[in-house]
Amino acid sequence: MPLDVQAFVTVGVLIGVIVALAKDLARPDLVFLSALAALLVAGVLTPEDAFAGFANSAIWVIGSLFVVAEAVQRTDLLSALDRVIFSNSRSVTKAVFRLAVVSAPASAFLNNTPIVAILVPRVQSWCRQMGVPPSKMLIPLSYATIVGGTVTLVGTSTNVVVSGLLVSEGLPPLGMFTLTAVGLPVAVFAILYLGFVGHRLLPSRGIEQMNDPETMRTYVFELRVQRDAALVGKTIDEAGLRSLGNAFLVHLRRDHRVIEVTPAVVLEADDILAFTGDATSLDPLLQRRGLESIIANGENGGLQTFPLYEAVVADTSPLVGRSLRDSQFREHYGGVVLAIHRKSERISGPIGRTPLREGDLLLIEARNGFAARWNARRDEFYLVAPRSKYRNVPQLEKAPWALGILILMVTTVATGLLPLTIATFTAALAMIATKCISTDHARRAVNVQVLIVIASAFGLGHALSSTGVAGATATLVLGHASAFGPIGIIAAIYLMTNVLTELVTNGAAAAIMFSVGLAASVETALPIEAIAVTVAIGASASFMTPIGYQTNMMVMSAGHYKFSDYVKTGLPVSIIVMFVAVSAIYLVWLH
Repeated sequence: MPLDVQAFVTVGVLIGVIVALAKDLARPDLVFLSALAALLVAGVLTPEDAFAGFANSAIWVIGSLFVVAEAVQRTDLLSALDRVIFSNSRSVTKAVFRLAVVSAPASAFLNNTPIVAILVPRVQSWCRQMGVPPSKMLIPLSYATIVGGTVTLVGTSTNVVVSGLLVSEGLPPLGMFTLTAVGLPVAVFAILYLGFVGHRLLPSRGIEQMNDPETMRTYVFELRVQRDAALVGKTIDEAGLRSLGNAFLVHLRRDHRVIEVTPAVVLEADDILAFTGDATSLDPLLQRRGLESIIANGENGGLQTFPLYEAVVADTSPLVGRSLRDSQFREHYGGVVLAIHRKSERISGPIGRTPLREGDLLLIEARNGFAARWNARRDEFYLVAPRSKYRNVPQLEKAPWALGILILMVTTVATGLLPLTIATFTAALAMIATKCISTDHARRAVNVQVLIVIASAFGLGHALSSTGVAGATATLVLGHASAFGPIGIIAAIYLMTNVLTELVTNGAAAAIMFSVGLAASVETALPIEAIAVTVAIGASASFMTPIGYQTNMMVMSAGHYKFSDYVKTGLPVSIIVMFVAVSAIYLVWLH
């Protein structure tokens, strides 16, 4: 059956989405919403079909899992595993295995992003103590969490998306451990490779940077004394603001006056305290009662908990010669500058009023996606890199509650007592009710951008199916792959999904390729469950680029990696995962 005009419009929209994402022309959520708008205007989709993804249960499940993972992270539950991960042995092989056998199982039940965020500073600290290059450890950490996420249904949002697509087609969803027969051998073989071979392909990089004083950047940052703080009325000495380790109190500003700091100076409400120190000294100060961060435009932003990024101002940036206040940094860039590092001299005035220069390094607090959005703008910043994912005061006393709720959630889904949607939603509410996470932090934990991308991708996938593009693609694939039998078809679908996931997001790749896989299942009578697992694993297995998966980008700066490091180490992992996954799928469903 020949394709009509609507089919070609759909193909054009899909190509436009891939190009826009590959060139970072706009945020992913805006790209996919624009694609939906184009398909609506062209009459390819009805409003009901275009927005059906927003009502899919998978969106609620993923949103709930964001809250559950954040609650577990905030209770610092994984800190109990430090003794298992870190030892006094300097053997990189043993260290990689220890790290992987903890992070991979944890990632099977939690979002891998907070796991990597928790472990990166711990790995860096251990590497510093033992004299091991962090570059040998951090890519294996990222890869281990990726393959760990393929073991269970809740291990990654991609698995949940595929399960939700099955339900939308009136088919049974994936079970909690449906993917285990494939994901477990994938994880085992990938970890074996990383432990024995993979880390040897990585450079020995990072030791010099950890010990070089030049790289221990000194920032200037400001904190405000809260009006109802116990610090009010105390001297600087009594407030414990003299011996601060890596930070130093430079001066105090009060009513536009700069006051020289002495131990006897008495603190007043709304005093602005200017500190110098490295970025690690900011968190302990923010955790002190009575101190709060200063928003760059002068507003009182309170204690912030968004990710931190470092951005280097380019010589062509409109920021050069202008202050943060004058440039309206927060409104234009969507972030808050907490501190400024300048190599040539010490910054003495208020950071919000200090004219910026080329090469100034800004410590910025912003929502997820800040680095991806601004890294492509070389006229603004030379480089934007994530520094840390989460900053909070661990609630250790809530760890047993968080662990109990997580176990109960997994158990009820695995035994069939509750559907995945109800179990995850109830678990998220239980985390809030037991105060493992506050309502405000739960709201911030939900990555709305990711949910919009996935929900919109459902509509795009429906367009591919309804216009016949998915069927035509499946026929084309089958024409070449069917000569190799069922295993050839599975391999072809896996490869297409894997390539697409390097160009768009994981969840979007799964939603788009599911329509092709469904058409292939209809034409060949292959079990749809086998196709679904193929798409889920293929969409998650992103190893060859730092931008392919968020955890890969998170470790790039910390491990001092280059793009080539991912290709060199990730290509063998990709081949191993594909071979093991396709073989396991064939043995379980097609043999």
